Amino acid sequence: MADITRRTVLASATFVPLAALTAAAQAPQTVLTPAQIKTLEAMVDRIIPKDELGPGAVESGAAVYIDRTLATVNAAEKPSFLEGLAGVEALAQSTHNTTFSDLSPDLRDELLITMDNGTAASFPAARAFFARVRRLTFEGMFGDPYYGGNRNFAGWDLIRYPGPRLAVSPDEQKMSTPPKPYRRSAYGSGTSNGH
Repeated sequence: MADITRRTVLASATFVPLAALTAAAQAPQTVLTPAQIKTLEAMVDRIIPKDELGPGAVESGAAVYIDRTLATVNAAEKPSFLEGLAGVEALAQSTHNTTFSDLSPDLRDELLITMDNGTAASFPAARAFFARVRRLTFEGMFGDPYYGGNRNFAGWDLIRYPGPRLAVSPDEQKMSTPPKPYRRSAYGSGTSNGH
């Protein structure tokens, strides 16, 4: 067996310019097709809809967040997630003879309720899938914008979260003074990841 040295490893390595690695790391990765995104957006729109208080989950980029996590940290659940989206579409077709995104908001709510309470007989995994989409929608709506959701800090504004800070003044700690929004990702300024 030949001795492996640092020199032999470096000599056999293929070098990629640092700029290319940085661009690849920062480029958003996605896995869902446009049709799957449309179904997902129709779901997250009903989980956190737009109203008089501000943008909903769609406008805040929750579906973008979900798609990106399926391409990266949640890649292992991609097959079951795609099956779930297909199940939603099959349920809409079997009950209303159309796609889920073409249903009225009231009919979408009706199907999501059957999924949530486990009465969608033609879709046995509906309850677990709905719970997963709901959780990921909340993460995308209220998480750090760095990950693709919470566009324009809409989720943080909705719950009046001022953003991460290293230090605050005594005046900013008073309960009678609402905190001023910081409007920065925990990953620093300039890391808005497309926002």
